[in-house]
Amino acid sequence: MSRFWSQVVNDLTPYVPGEQPKIANLIKLNTNENPYPPSPRALAAIQAELGDDAARLRLYPDPNADLLKNAIARTHAVTARQVFVGNSSDEVLAHVFMALLKHEQPILFPDITYSFYPVYCGLYGIAYQTVPLADDFSINPADYTGRPNGGIIFPNPNAPTGRLLPLAAIEQILVANPDSVVVVDEAYIDFGGKSAISLVDRYDNLLVTHTLSKSRSLAGLRVGFAIGHPTLIEALERVKNSFNSYPLDRLAIVGAVAAMEDSAWFEECCTKVIATRDTLSAELGELGFEVLPSAANFIFARHPQHDAAELAKSLRERSIIVRHFKLPRIDQFLRISIGTDAECQALTTALREILG
Repeated sequence: MSRFWSQVVNDLTPYVPGEQPKIANLIKLNTNENPYPPSPRALAAIQAELGDDAARLRLYPDPNADLLKNAIARTHAVTARQVFVGNSSDEVLAHVFMALLKHEQPILFPDITYSFYPVYCGLYGIAYQTVPLADDFSINPADYTGRPNGGIIFPNPNAPTGRLLPLAAIEQILVANPDSVVVVDEAYIDFGGKSAISLVDRYDNLLVTHTLSKSRSLAGLRVGFAIGHPTLIEALERVKNSFNSYPLDRLAIVGAVAAMEDSAWFEECCTKVIATRDTLSAELGELGFEVLPSAANFIFARHPQHDAAELAKSLRERSIIVRHFKLPRIDQFLRISIGTDAECQALTTALREILG
């Protein structure tokens, strides 16, 4: 703490990202990274952008990233006016909180959800109320009905639980809150759900956010986007251009465009992750774990006879890292990212040893 800190900084409780340890021969199942490489076309596009004329990096990128907006629009059958892009979906969400969720009424989000949401509220001075998940850790749309609010946000599938909310349930929330923006954070939707992007032309209060970090294997490029009614997109553009007019560099733009266009690679990687997730869920069930239904590239599991923190510690001693949240209701769960088949097999082998 310093006497030079503003009161805002003094009051902040920052987000804690997943650990990125530098340990040799590590099996890293804690940050939901894709175990497979990005599209070869994305890598080729980045190399071509450098090419023989690397001096072009002295020039600013396109502030509007029109190439990327058009590629996203084609992929999702919307217009470019309905697309906003930013430096990761975290930055996109940060702009969403400032542009669309800062009102007199508190915003609503689940009590167990992406832990960046309350951080944004603290940073921007936004009041919020948490809505408890059901006993089975699902979101109940009825809990978002008849509650005055300044907006609603939730991940789908939810994080860290992995549970999916059907489109009909999302529509129920939209219909019940016509005067509030409903933000559906779809960082993991490509691993088993139907995107709410299909609803944006019917509901002007819907905004859907995505990232290329998970299903497109581009966490290192930091590219995210939002799709919604053009008036919502305009609000995000106004905030972005009051903060950083050039959030995406030249390499990120061309790499992301190529990744969006390589649908075959995208589908193949997602299919492999889903198959491994289903196999791992079944094997953990055989070991006595309760595994929540997941539509994400991770699973959320607990063992009724073994403390989660001790399990995480024992796995770490075997150079396998998973994520443990020391939070109410979920402190006995482990969030396990889906790795390769070999990595997940090493995990189950280690758990058999630990469980005896």
